[in-house]
Amino acid sequence: MFTVFKTFFLLGWVSFGGPAAHIGYFRSTFVEKLKWLDDQEYAQLVALSQFIPGPGSSQVGFAIGYKKHGLVGACLAFLGFTLPSILLMLILAMVSSQLTETSTFEHIIHGLKLLAVVVVADACWGMYKSFCKQTITISLCFFTAVVLWLISGVVPQIVVLILAALVGYKYLSGHTDYVADKSSISLFPFLFFIGLLFGLPILAQYSTSIKVFSDFYQAGSLVFGGGHVVLPLLQNILGDQISQDSFLTGYAAAQAVPGPMFTFATYLGFQLLPSAPIVGALIATLGVFLPGFLLLLTVLNNWHNLAKHPNLSGAIAGVNAAVVGLLFAALYTPVFTNAVFNTLDIALVAVGWFLLKHLQLSIMWLVSFFIISALGLGFL
Repeated sequence: MFTVFKTFFLLGWVSFGGPAAHIGYFRSTFVEKLKWLDDQEYAQLVALSQFIPGPGSSQVGFAIGYKKHGLVGACLAFLGFTLPSILLMLILAMVSSQLTETSTFEHIIHGLKLLAVVVVADACWGMYKSFCKQTITISLCFFTAVVLWLISGVVPQIVVLILAALVGYKYLSGHTDYVADKSSISLFPFLFFIGLLFGLPILAQYSTSIKVFSDFYQAGSLVFGGGHVVLPLLQNILGDQISQDSFLTGYAAAQAVPGPMFTFATYLGFQLLPSAPIVGALIATLGVFLPGFLLLLTVLNNWHNLAKHPNLSGAIAGVNAAVVGLLFAALYTPVFTNAVFNTLDIALVAVGWFLLKHLQLSIMWLVSFFIISALGLGFL
């Protein structure tokens, strides 16, 4: 079991590039080198991570640990892969709280906000190409974006996601023959997931710590389509609890560190619970990851049969299209409106897009470019 932790821990320090890159690192390590599973088994785990909400690459790692050593192995895999990112985000949160009044820090943060514009725009475009290929899915994407530009808040987000699922269920479902297995889900993790989903908001009124955990648990329960989608969900759930500057600083920092993007929650939790910031960081991190892992455990052993259900696949296709629209809405506000203030900012964003999409520079080169550029312009 120590081998599971050590292997994922070492990967956690070098896994730059986001979920797609993490999937590549995992395949190279666990399929080609260690041969813990074959290509077919690995492809099934990757497909499963696309069918349920939560952090896709972390769910794949969790499932690999589960197949190797059961639930303990799954937890060790998660802890090993996520711990480096958590530590780095904690350090960034501590440093930012001490340097917020300095002009140098303000310039650095401005550069990271511009980086966030490029990264979110790239996520929008990539997800649009993947999930919006039909007239219905394209319509769901733009309908969601327009609704959320006109009406902000958590409730409209939930409503449009439910509507998208219903539209997908009705119009995107296949008509292939389907025979259900006798056993499809594991009830205990699913009931635990549901109990927390509805019970935490009731308990949140009695404790600030429980409220922090509840807010991040709700967000983690709704994140379809990858880590970038956590941005608009958390922005609406947290609202005025955290400033836009702190929010976007944490999001930009999450791009600059290796490991899962969901450790964005570590930074936010540190800011939300000033009386015990490290406790807040850990509570928020656990809250945002837990729902995806509970749902993974619910269907892990029988996911292939469930995924073939034509109605379920149609509903998921509808939701995936809607979350693209949700991300488009977030690209404008809060990302663009809090980062771009003049033509110089527009120019930097354009250059950053060129470096990312055409020269295909890594995220670390982009971080360096935006920080140096912002510092240079700030001192002119």
